[in-house]
Amino acid sequence: MAIHIRSYLLCAALTAGLAGCASKSSAPVIERGAAPARAPAAAPAAKAGEYHTVKKGETLYSVALEHGQSYRDVAAWNNIDNPSMIRVGQQLRVVPPEGVAVARPIDTPPAVEVRPLATSRPQANTEALKREPKGGKQPFTEQALAAVQKDNAARSEPPPAAAIKPEPKPTEAPAGTGELNWAWPAAGKVIGAFVEGGSKGIDIGGRIGDPVHAAEAGKVTYVGSSIRGYGNLVIVQHANSLISVYAHNSKLLVKENQQVAKGQRVAELGDSDADQPKLHFEIRRQGKPIDPLKALPPR
Repeated sequence: MAIHIRSYLLCAALTAGLAGCASKSSAPVIERGAAPARAPAAAPAAKAGEYHTVKKGETLYSVALEHGQSYRDVAAWNNIDNPSMIRVGQQLRVVPPEGVAVARPIDTPPAVEVRPLATSRPQANTEALKREPKGGKQPFTEQALAAVQKDNAARSEPPPAAAIKPEPKPTEAPAGTGELNWAWPAAGKVIGAFVEGGSKGIDIGGRIGDPVHAAEAGKVTYVGSSIRGYGNLVIVQHANSLISVYAHNSKLLVKENQQVAKGQRVAELGDSDADQPKLHFEIRRQGKPIDPLKALPPR
């Protein structure tokens, strides 16, 4: 009986010892020499002017016009399938992403001047042939020597100043209008002036149906009436990041992506979204309006 009690007590002591060891927490393991974890790299910040925040009343068309871009390009840069589906507060990219080229109208090459080929032999001086003797060399006399010297001096003498025409000086293009040669888009009188911070162009009076011409060659990037305050509108894109705007038309005569020549009829004057028949005409560089009267030739 005593032996069983001792065995029981020994087992109980061993069990208690094992339980005490198990209750102790293991010491933390530190791996020395390991590099600390790095935070994920932040995305590069957008450059100023790359995005536009949509405000109340704006459309994709008006945003594109404000920044001098085609609405189709802006839609593509922002993965927009329906141009009518934009929301207030939305961030729209208004400049092409890096590596994406924007198609611009090709400048019209200057006319090639055609000149006749020069003859291989210079034409004979008939006047000199008449004065030279037919029978060989003349005998030396004072009169013959004087005649030869006079003839040589006449040949080497430069032409009079009146016969020399000065080279024409190139006319400088007005500041902000590039190298384009603008023409008036309509024949009427100017009834509304450009105002910095106010009117973005000029108003040209006329009658409904009067022709509206492209002020320069370019590519039509917008035809429609989705921009508030402009009525039936045509926008033409030109070289040097310039666009021209033709608003309040009664009839539109061109299509988007169509190439137009300078002076080509693009619309007919009207009073759509206007208080009277007129053409509202703008010139913009990279979306910023400039005074058309500084670009158009004087009347």
